[in-house]
Amino acid sequence: MADMMKRVPVAEQEPKVRAKNFEEVCLGYTEKEAMEEAVRCLNCRNPKCVVGCPVSIQINEFIHEVKEGNFEKAAEVIARSSALPAVCGRVCPQETQCEGVCIRGIKGEPVAIGKLERFVADWAREHGFQAAQAGAPNGKKVAVIGAGPAGLTCAGDLAKLGYDVTIFEAFHEPGGVLQYGIPEFRLPKTKVVGPEIENVKKLGVKILTNVFVGRSITVDELLNEEGFDAVFLGTGAGLPKFMNIPGESANGVFSANEFLTRNNLMKAYLPESDTPMRAGKKVVVVGGGNVAMDAARTALRLGAEVHVVYRRSEEELPARKEEVHHAKEEGIIFDLLQNPIEILVDENDWVTGVKIVKMELGEPDASGRRRPIEIPNSEYVMDCDTVIMSLGTSPNPLISSTTKGLDTDRRGCIIAKEENGETTKTAVYAGGDAVTGAATVILAMGAGKAAAKGIHEFLSKK
Repeated sequence: MADMMKRVPVAEQEPKVRAKNFEEVCLGYTEKEAMEEAVRCLNCRNPKCVVGCPVSIQINEFIHEVKEGNFEKAAEVIARSSALPAVCGRVCPQETQCEGVCIRGIKGEPVAIGKLERFVADWAREHGFQAAQAGAPNGKKVAVIGAGPAGLTCAGDLAKLGYDVTIFEAFHEPGGVLQYGIPEFRLPKTKVVGPEIENVKKLGVKILTNVFVGRSITVDELLNEEGFDAVFLGTGAGLPKFMNIPGESANGVFSANEFLTRNNLMKAYLPESDTPMRAGKKVVVVGGGNVAMDAARTALRLGAEVHVVYRRSEEELPARKEEVHHAKEEGIIFDLLQNPIEILVDENDWVTGVKIVKMELGEPDASGRRRPIEIPNSEYVMDCDTVIMSLGTSPNPLISSTTKGLDTDRRGCIIAKEENGETTKTAVYAGGDAVTGAATVILAMGAGKAAAKGIHEFLSKK
């Protein structure tokens, strides 16, 4: 009999082994392990986990089906709410969402909801089971800009309602951050991302790649000349932020966005790559979020000694605890309460080190976290040959600057209603990082889902 207070452990690659390869770290549950973990679910009458899920998966229902061994039914339950379950089961911050409010977690460990979702999605894929089905055609067309989590979710939900949906993607591969941002060892592209996208396409969604909306065609042209009845903007936030410190333009300084895109989408980590990347012998990653962990762990796998420099303490690290734990296991060095003030370069403008000042925490700032304050006369130099800036991203202004009547806020984010994605321009909806700034995959999916509902309500009145 399983210990009801503790979750069934999930197999992982050994840290010393996985630190040298790009294979997936977590190996997932077996059928037996998944059913044992599902038994721990209390099947609450008013399940808080469902409320804690941004896409409102009926978690108690699908876990009940797993417990009974009805994996097809479990997949059907999840498919009613999520177009990307194998992705979400791997990269969602469940600890602050569904698992964070799990009643089982009050006196023990919460049910491993994410690992169970991953199991069900993987089982469905491996058994060729297609849970979701397209709706009867209703004669209306919707354009979706961006094939990331928000766009794929919006497109999938609209297709299930009978809409003729076309996704326009700027890159040569659909998937958005799922393709270019999240490393292979966390989210396999061929095994997981590709099949999830194919499932959306099986609903009748068309995906056109290498179409740069704002240049190749505009939103106004889609509405006025191409016959689309509505447009959803899910263009993400791919414009990296920097610190504006001396030396930041030197050779050997990357944004995490570029570093990860070249490794994930362009396979720069492979020796035979057309665009191989110089990772360096000693890498400094500036930042403490999930993207910083991804960049650090990628650099480690490329053979570098890696330091994460973050200006607050470990308690304030915004990255998922699981990602920080994995990074530490693999040998990433965390230099906390420290902040770069200058990047040092040689006569050829190559990075040689980072000048760092030590910090201490003061009173909470607007974010609610204690504000870091420089300690006088605490500067020192950390030698390195590569610096990766992971300080967040903001939306590219191209869409907003080429679309009449589409308002943005002071950060350049598109202004849209949270409940339905409605923007200031009629028939145009938006969601995900283009609206909120850089956030999580599941929040982008939730926004795509809300916008699909908003578009359906709007077009049902026409």
